[in-house]
Amino acid sequence: MNILVNDGISEAGGRLLLDSGFKLFTQKIPQNQLAEFMNKNHIEILLVRSATQVPMELIDAVPSLKLIGRGGVGLDNIDVDFAEQMGIHVIHTPNSSAISVAELVIAHMLALSRNLHDSNRNMPLEGDTEFSQLKRLYANGFELRNKTIGIIGMGVIGKEVAKLAYGMGMKIIGVDSDEEKAEETLEIQFADQQKIKIKIPIFSLDEVLQKADVLSIHTPKADKYIIDEFALTKMKQNAILINTSRGGTVDEKAVIEAIEEGKLRGAAFDVFENEPQPEISLLMHPKLSLSPHIGGSTIDAQQRIGADLAQQIIDIFG
Repeated sequence: MNILVNDGISEAGGRLLLDSGFKLFTQKIPQNQLAEFMNKNHIEILLVRSATQVPMELIDAVPSLKLIGRGGVGLDNIDVDFAEQMGIHVIHTPNSSAISVAELVIAHMLALSRNLHDSNRNMPLEGDTEFSQLKRLYANGFELRNKTIGIIGMGVIGKEVAKLAYGMGMKIIGVDSDEEKAEETLEIQFADQQKIKIKIPIFSLDEVLQKADVLSIHTPKADKYIIDEFALTKMKQNAILINTSRGGTVDEKAVIEAIEEGKLRGAAFDVFENEPQPEISLLMHPKLSLSPHIGGSTIDAQQRIGADLAQQIIDIFG
């Protein structure tokens, strides 16, 4: 079977597929040329990440298509309903990148709590002439131990964030799509193979907004803001907001206003409403910690994602 790997695949994943007799096309095909290329080369499996869009029009234009695979958690760039109506398999890798995303959340949280996001900008410019002034400027950091992190979305990634936060001594509260759930039980396995179980209390969104010193969002793509201007007014004074989920879940302009009004201490964004061209007001703001949608982009996660996709394909067609 012919596979177009349009957004790349790890060496481990590619090798698994080649060893199982699949033919790989690994060149990057522009969005507007996909249908033509896939039909010309009788592509039966299309593998993508977030960069390639797979709308109804593309699916309908490629009658040979039998499977669409998404390396990552979300499926919002694929018309899943139409694909399934056409009898096309849709697979993804919701677990493979969870640890990498969770660790990025913690990295942003530490950066904001100790002003590293800003000191890393200013030390190269002024560290030799304004060292004492910068030391005073960044001396208002705070410890995360005993602070409360609110996790909106207790899915695979939200749970991994909770585990890491627990290890740092933080208090953890969550919001879950199951409104009847009162708590979430997690098992944490340490490097020495010891295991413990912890219970995370589940509250309403309003309660978490009011209680959280740090708010981390882990929800699917939404039709409207989950954190809008009104939600921001409910958050604790000097809280931190972190979004590594999807652009459009947070009203970015309202966040900047809340920071400039002194309501929020700062915010972190790995995803943006206007990717790949975030608003300049975000990029230049000194109280934002920013990364270019790299949540799942680690060597470790990419190896797992590729191998996971390959194994799913082999299980279906092998």
